[in-house]
Amino acid sequence: MIHRMKRWTSVGIVLVFIIGIIASGCLQQIKSQGTEQTLTLPEDNYKTLYLNEKVKGTCPTGKVPVTFTYNPQGKNVTSVSLRGSFNNWKELPMENENGVWKKTVCLEPGQYEYKFFINGEWVKDMSTVDPTADSYIDDGFGGKNAVKIVEGELELTIEHDPENPAYLSIADNRTVIRFKTRPNQIKSAFLVSSEGEHEMERQLWWGSGEVWRVELQEVTPIKYYFKLETNDGELLILNTSKNPFFYFDGVDRFPQVQWVSKGIGYQIFPDRFNNGDSSNDPLALQTDELWFNEVTDKKPVLSNWSDPITGLHCCHQYYGGDIKGIIEKLDYLQELGVTLIYLNPIFLAGSAHGYDTYDYYRLDPQFGTEEDLKTLLEEAHKRGIRVIFDFVPNHSGIGHWAFLDVASRGKESPYWNWYFIKRWPFNLGDGNAYLGWWGIGSLPKLNTVNPEVKEYLIGAALYWLDFGFDGLRIDAPTELINSKEFFSELRKAVKEKYPDAYIVGEIWQLSPEWVQGDAFDSLMNYALGRDILLAYAKGQWNGERTLELLGRYYASYGENVVAMGFNLVSSHDTSRVLTDLGGGNLGDTPKPEAIQRLKLLSTLLYTLPGMPVTFQGDERGLLGNKEHFDSQRYPIQWDTVNEEVLNHYKSLADLRKSVPALTSSKIKLYTAKEGVIAFFRGHEDEVLVIANNALKSTTISLPSGKWKEIFPSGDKIYEKELTVPALGVLALVRG
Repeated sequence: MIHRMKRWTSVGIVLVFIIGIIASGCLQQIKSQGTEQTLTLPEDNYKTLYLNEKVKGTCPTGKVPVTFTYNPQGKNVTSVSLRGSFNNWKELPMENENGVWKKTVCLEPGQYEYKFFINGEWVKDMSTVDPTADSYIDDGFGGKNAVKIVEGELELTIEHDPENPAYLSIADNRTVIRFKTRPNQIKSAFLVSSEGEHEMERQLWWGSGEVWRVELQEVTPIKYYFKLETNDGELLILNTSKNPFFYFDGVDRFPQVQWVSKGIGYQIFPDRFNNGDSSNDPLALQTDELWFNEVTDKKPVLSNWSDPITGLHCCHQYYGGDIKGIIEKLDYLQELGVTLIYLNPIFLAGSAHGYDTYDYYRLDPQFGTEEDLKTLLEEAHKRGIRVIFDFVPNHSGIGHWAFLDVASRGKESPYWNWYFIKRWPFNLGDGNAYLGWWGIGSLPKLNTVNPEVKEYLIGAALYWLDFGFDGLRIDAPTELINSKEFFSELRKAVKEKYPDAYIVGEIWQLSPEWVQGDAFDSLMNYALGRDILLAYAKGQWNGERTLELLGRYYASYGENVVAMGFNLVSSHDTSRVLTDLGGGNLGDTPKPEAIQRLKLLSTLLYTLPGMPVTFQGDERGLLGNKEHFDSQRYPIQWDTVNEEVLNHYKSLADLRKSVPALTSSKIKLYTAKEGVIAFFRGHEDEVLVIANNALKSTTISLPSGKWKEIFPSGDKIYEKELTVPALGVLALVRG
């Protein structure tokens, strides 16, 4: 389900508190203590930068203390947090000092947007509450963000934290070590360990930063530091003066789920995919939420497969898709190269979408029997296809047995504390009487702090993994009142029993804090697919802007996380990608340019690290506008297909299967020019992917050596330069 998002003008990166003390002088030889490794510092004169030298009351080198203040002017205020572009719009609690709320933050010189979050609500217009701001700017939602301009000189800063996967991770069974710095200040960098010096490479860059990277072939304990050549001379990057070396103990605490990066995903919305058994169709109507809801007189409808959309299409118009229908199409999915099926909710619920669960331990009979489900899993596994289910822990439906008991018995119900009831008695569906997701009365919010609720939900997740599923996608995880605690416990329970299970969180924005090894393996990466790739494919951004956004994105996540990426552009919650690209609406014939832009976008999705995920029917060139009663969810008409698009997706599957570098964890930026972006794939930079979103061809310089085209054709050799066709993507290999 879609979450409200504040306007972000810059993509945040997890900031590590660093203290830099630059000093000149002769360093005495220091030997490492307490490990099997011996590492010494050079005796020559070097400048040093200690990243973790704690000096109380000061900001790190290159940052300035900035105090934000909110004066409630006598209003009753119980909580205030500061959220802005400098902290990825995450919660930063402010402190009450004699009735005035304050927070001091260390920021680099630059311009930042921010808002106050007061008593659990966003301030709509910051100009009404913060007269100290330097200016105000439209937030994209009819309100205003405040703007703070931080003055100061930009100095060299280095960020590296071995505890953060963005800086140290185990990816593709290699130890990957990185640091972040300002752009164009470093000429060369080396990681120095007891086993020698390892040259680092400039991997990623954007307007205000860049990332340097090295990978070690083994995963073993290591002490290390960095030696840099900067514009001002040579510099050593150390931990602290007492413990100068960074240390990794060789333990992989956030293992990569290895099968993900090599896979291709496919999302299925069961009621609209394929009807394999018409006898179970009427069962959908029997438990529909509208029969329980006491504040509406609407009734659900059962339609034939090709019937037109009605106003109930989103939620209460049923078409009869089921598990047997999925089984019938497994060979089709195998031909597409699919290795993972993500199923929208299939458990007993009150709507066509299934996000209002009635029973977390029961398959909805409209989809078939448990024997049918067991057959689906077995047949999928025979074809090398894993299956993950949709899990909705934040809220249930009003037809859930516990909620019905509460509605009937009030405080006498043993499940009273499973929900957040404001008043009783109440009418089912009255969102003012109890908390619901986004205030919706049909989706009462679960009290996941309650140990009984937590045990019930985590038990359900394990039940279906025991049944044979290979992982789970989690709906609306940030909405839980104890989200961090809950998902930490869920992950522990799942991974202890099924370490290879795949856990995906439905978070739409760039949020590296959720993939640190204590919650999810991946997010639903709309932040990549829609915020970057879709905008590029539509021609909204040029190559340079797009490459910078990719740099920020890949700098934010560990390479193990990148390899496990659940990468999608469209889903049941968005318009279809071909519609987004100008292809038209349901029933239209898409223009050739829209088809070409779809081919460009899908090729990028299939050649970037992680797993590309296709929403059912996108590979057939289907159209659908979300604003038209969620028409993107209209049933697949299997007698209609755009063969050009379908064959393109099949060729992409063949490409990924035949070129191992495309399923590796590593990406390195190469260049951008006009509408062109180019990046390397593979641990040896053996593949070069070049895309052009412009309506004209563009000539770019190639890396040294000969390059052979492997996609879309396989018979051309290039050297020195290449002309990239309009709206085209080329994949080349050295050689």
